[in-house]
Amino acid sequence: MAWYVDIHPENPQQRLVDKVVARLRQGEVIALPTDSGYAIACTLGNKEGLERIRRIRQVGEKHHFTLLCHNFAQLGQLVIVGNSDFRLIKSLTPGPYTFILKGTKEVPRMTLNPKKATVGVRIPDHEITQAIVGTLGEPLLSSTLILPGETEPMHEGWQIADVLSNALDVVVEGPVGEEGPTTVINLSEGEAVIERVGAGIISMFDM
Repeated sequence: MAWYVDIHPENPQQRLVDKVVARLRQGEVIALPTDSGYAIACTLGNKEGLERIRRIRQVGEKHHFTLLCHNFAQLGQLVIVGNSDFRLIKSLTPGPYTFILKGTKEVPRMTLNPKKATVGVRIPDHEITQAIVGTLGEPLLSSTLILPGETEPMHEGWQIADVLSNALDVVVEGPVGEEGPTTVINLSEGEAVIERVGAGIISMFDM
């Protein structure tokens, strides 16, 4: 049975954030609100947690996981960012955008797309997510919480606790920024390609 914890959306209680982070460090898998629906997450390098996320999502090894980062400095250690990509990412973060880029040696190989060596990265504009990632001191390995057969992410903590209580260890209650998924922008091939239209403004791109 997952631990259900209600964290304040504007002033996250540090004692509760600390408890969530402690459980992450113990290898547990959590559901947490972001600026675009809920995500499921574990610590980077948690192989068992990664496989649990795959089972919940029912996705294969080609699925792009996303690293939830606290700031741009942290993001820059995980992926190879060119000058034009740098300007684009800086202009859109923090926000509900996922960027797919080539991973660096700092990213465990099991986390990368096996053929392209790519991974998703993003900096959420969400107080609860930022409090957890900031306290943890490292990125979270995550995937948008979209149930098999669905196209939209879950966005109510109580519902997640009800449906996935036996599959998760922690469910963090809190409002999401938007109910839709992130907009996914693939930058790994030298130009910006929108792979999924979701939350956020995309009028700056040629569609």
